[in-house]
Amino acid sequence: MASPSDHKATIIDGKAIAQTIRSEIASEVQRLSEKYGKVPGLAVVIVGNRKDSQSYVNMKRKSCAELCIKSFDIDLPEDVAEAEVISKVHELNANPDVHGILVQLPLPKHISEEKVLCEISLEKDVDGFHPLNIGKLAMKGRQPLFNPCTPRGCIELLVQSGISIKGKNAVVVGRSNIVGLPVSLLLLKEDATVTVVHSRTKEPEKIIREADIIIAAAGQAMMIKGSWIKPGAAVIDVGTNAVDDPTRKSGYRLVGDVDFQEACKVAGWITPVPGGVGPMTVAMLLKNTLDGAKRVIEK
Repeated sequence: MASPSDHKATIIDGKAIAQTIRSEIASEVQRLSEKYGKVPGLAVVIVGNRKDSQSYVNMKRKSCAELCIKSFDIDLPEDVAEAEVISKVHELNANPDVHGILVQLPLPKHISEEKVLCEISLEKDVDGFHPLNIGKLAMKGRQPLFNPCTPRGCIELLVQSGISIKGKNAVVVGRSNIVGLPVSLLLLKEDATVTVVHSRTKEPEKIIREADIIIAAAGQAMMIKGSWIKPGAAVIDVGTNAVDDPTRKSGYRLVGDVDFQEACKVAGWITPVPGGVGPMTVAMLLKNTLDGAKRVIEK
């Protein structure tokens, strides 16, 4: 019989799951193109040059090209005025070929995320961050027009891996508006018992150790150790932290919020970084863009 030290978690292959979803999207895009002569359009706005943000934006734009979704690229400098970002958003709201608008977060400190996100048309809010979409997500019995992409991707990874959520203890590490908060709301909608661990939480290890499902979204490289994980737990690692690596051409590599090597020896399931949540985030964004386009094109 294998000893506990031989245990190896099942790797949740986000790339493969995302690929299946992307194939379904591609055939829908083709159908819209053939039947209506129109394709979905996605505008991606990026301000400044954060490594992680650029890596995601490039992935999103490349994916649009692969699926024949029209991409509108808006690249703005780090010191751009808030008013100019808002004016760009207004232009995109008015463009009938744009069905989804994504403003890559976080924005530089001098720009109010709240102001900018409130200006995105509700029907084009494919990131699901408009206060009205988040508000509906927080309410029982209501459905937002769009669910935020990364949180939706996390749930999809659990579902596609056959991991039941109902009645399970789920711990979300991090309370950001981008991942932590919305994923905790989605888990609640799926009938999990949800605890959110954050920077002010006392004894986080103790709470995390009780979790059947861990969503790590704190933005702290390899913060969650193997000893913090309950044997057999499902671990979804949202972290993408750039750490210096002189052996890489880029000079850095991406690691998660979970110590992957340690966690593999304890967890039942785990997502790798990269290749876990990242591809799913992009797939869900494309799915939201398709849904937004269908609401307009097919009405």
